[in-house]
Amino acid sequence: MSAYVRPRLPGACVFFTVNLVDRGADTLVRHVDVLRQAVAVTRAKRPFGIDAWVVLPDHMHCVWTLPEGDADYSVRMASIKAQFTRDVRRSGFTPTPLPRNGSGANGGRVRRGGAYEERVGVNPDLRGEAPIWQKRFWEHHIRDGRDFAEHVRYCWINPVKHGLVGHPREWPFSSWHRDAGGGL
Repeated sequence: MSAYVRPRLPGACVFFTVNLVDRGADTLVRHVDVLRQAVAVTRAKRPFGIDAWVVLPDHMHCVWTLPEGDADYSVRMASIKAQFTRDVRRSGFTPTPLPRNGSGANGGRVRRGGAYEERVGVNPDLRGEAPIWQKRFWEHHIRDGRDFAEHVRYCWINPVKHGLVGHPREWPFSSWHRDAGGGL
């Protein structure tokens, strides 16, 4: 198993890309209220600033600023993913198990030798279930003001890049409406 070493800089500003296992799904926009609630619950327990956020059908990008003295963004992201998964499953959503995909998920089970074993994870109630999220996420620590502006703009322009809309103002699941309004 890979051992990922992530920077741990208290108070850092960090850009994230987080993907669903099923990259063709519309789960995030179909259940955006559940995602918003998962973010709110996590922020109430472990605060962080939201500098930019865009939710697309099968992935999301965001820029966060962590509180001074706090570097634990991985726990926050894991909490959002777990809360969303629990709540969306309680609403009756069941993802289609995928036999094998590039993120290493194997229909909610791991094959060892000739037999399948249950997956282990943060929430034992989800063991054996088809996963919703890819196991990992991509993060980039923001270096300076220019880097910050580029990553915020990347969040806002992403629905256009994917051909979902012609202008960021047309995409309802974006912090563009909160922050840019008319100037991109």
